[in-house]
Amino acid sequence: MKSLKNKQKAITAGVLLFAFLLLSFALLSCKVSYGFNEKTSSIPDSVKTVRINLIENRAPYQNPQLSPLLTEQLKRKVTNQTKLTMVNANNTNPDWEISGEIRDYSVSTTGVTSTNGQSQSSINRLTVTVHISINKRSKTDEYDVSRSFDFSARQSLQQAEASLLDEMVRNLTDEIFNRLFSDW
Repeated sequence: MKSLKNKQKAITAGVLLFAFLLLSFALLSCKVSYGFNEKTSSIPDSVKTVRINLIENRAPYQNPQLSPLLTEQLKRKVTNQTKLTMVNANNTNPDWEISGEIRDYSVSTTGVTSTNGQSQSSINRLTVTVHISINKRSKTDEYDVSRSFDFSARQSLQQAEASLLDEMVRNLTDEIFNRLFSDW
């Protein structure tokens, strides 16, 4: 009886060791990777130059800092993450020309609390919509990019803008870049 239990333990240990080695081999031999680079983007090899015009502020309510910051951040991202050469306004014939305008910059209430029968806003949402057009010589593509940013109703709009500005610029730039260059 003892001998049978020892054999069963040995077989179980052997099976577990084999399963462990098989699983280890399987995991070590697999490689999964994901990344974005200019070769996987939607930029044809024939496109070498790009001009990015000022993203104009056309919204009824305007944050005067957003337009120039968004434009400069998009220029930086295109320069750093693509093979394209940035050209200035003097170059009248870039391969691609990107223009845009901020069309919506509005605040709405998204969360309401009730205290003593009184409804009161608890969360506000700042929504920014940017219209982007990219002239590719033979055709023009247009996109709308919209992002929302929540903030406490205890903050004034000016306080919220100050605390959210970096996040707004970063998120909108990423969204615009992905729409233009990644076919997302």
